Amino acid sequence: MSSHPVAETVASLMPRAKAELTELVAFRSVADFDQFPRSESEGAARWVADALAAEGFQDVALLDTPDGTQSVYGHLPGPEGAKTVLLYAHYDVQPPLDEAAWTTPPFELTERDGRWYGRGAADCKGGVIMHLLALRALKANGGIPVHVKVIAEGSEEQGTGGLERYAEEHPDLLAADTIVIGDAGNFRVGLPTVTSTLRGMTLVRVQIDTLEGNLHSGQFGGAAPDALAALIRVLDSLRAKDGSTTVDGLAPESRWEGLQYAEEQFRQDAKVLDGVELIGSGTVADRIWARPSVTVLGIDCPPVVGATPSVQASARALVSLRVPPGVDAVEATRLLQAHLEAHTPWGARVRIEQVGQGQAFSADTTSPAYAAMAEAMAVAYPGQEMQYAGQGGSIPLCNTLAALYPRAEILLIGLSEPEAQIHAVNESVSPEELERLSVAEALFLRTYAAS
Repeated sequence: MSSHPVAETVASLMPRAKAELTELVAFRSVADFDQFPRSESEGAARWVADALAAEGFQDVALLDTPDGTQSVYGHLPGPEGAKTVLLYAHYDVQPPLDEAAWTTPPFELTERDGRWYGRGAADCKGGVIMHLLALRALKANGGIPVHVKVIAEGSEEQGTGGLERYAEEHPDLLAADTIVIGDAGNFRVGLPTVTSTLRGMTLVRVQIDTLEGNLHSGQFGGAAPDALAALIRVLDSLRAKDGSTTVDGLAPESRWEGLQYAEEQFRQDAKVLDGVELIGSGTVADRIWARPSVTVLGIDCPPVVGATPSVQASARALVSLRVPPGVDAVEATRLLQAHLEAHTPWGARVRIEQVGQGQAFSADTTSPAYAAMAEAMAVAYPGQEMQYAGQGGSIPLCNTLAALYPRAEILLIGLSEPEAQIHAVNESVSPEELERLSVAEALFLRTYAAS
């Protein structure tokens, strides 16, 4: 790390940052209120609101968004005539999955081997702390040279679109010259990266019904149409032999031109078992950043333990389709639904329900904000040059903001590098990354203000 005054300030603030992240991670703020108490999300929202108020933010508010969750907003006025920058993060988190599989409890921030472990440490409670660190460092070194708006979303992981709809209904609220989305991550630890594209996504539930009720598999099996077998057929139709995604009408052949992802490195990051092949064709970057990919997220059918010899009358699955930039998510959803219907065998009844959707995103990397970020990252990461990567994941809000504020520049940075294992058990954040990216964000705000 450089001996820049801003860097020295951030370094001195790291113990406080760890204490704050510990408090924030302790909230079980999963925005699925069938599984987790609403009070946990509300507590995390209040924590963020209090932190903004303590930094002198005005108009701090808990926004009740249409999906029944709260996003936290605050505005910190800057010098007369300065530009406005919106800083985004989300305080809601993925469920911890199997809590017993965590080495240390998911909602207790724990230091181990130089990393801090806990659900949301990287995705994206660490992002909230990163924004706070950057602003504190500027305050201690001559002041914050831009107007700052902060928005911390409460349901990003659920894909329920509350903040998108709220922003559309209150278009002035998040208006900014530049938007920094703190929910992406470096290509790997120590390599400063902006994410220039995101895949969009669509999520559908598919239910297949064939009989009025389950039947004895000995008495009726062989002629009675089995709903689970029909569902397996349908799901298998979504992939070619090499594992490529095949949705009728969706072009599978796009290419990725930026930073490449070595196959060996990908195998290591993805922890692929020895001897198991990667799926799809083209480069790894083509497959995960530039092409559609389908995943069956869950199937409702009888569990193996306790199963009876029955022909199943109905079965259902949750299917996710990631769509690359250049493909309209609404059209992709239509194609996916048509494909599922067309490939349902035996005249079985099929019902498809859309659960979530978000558009893909592509940034203009030639803009002044990108130049300012490249300059800031070169200081925060001495000897490294800023890289452009894609991200296979989706942040639907990016498109809402791009549509609402077509002149705003949108940059994606963050703490979710491969070792962070976001969405998996034992999620963690690298404190060095938190420190360096906070420095980068602070210096970006300063450089951008002067550009």
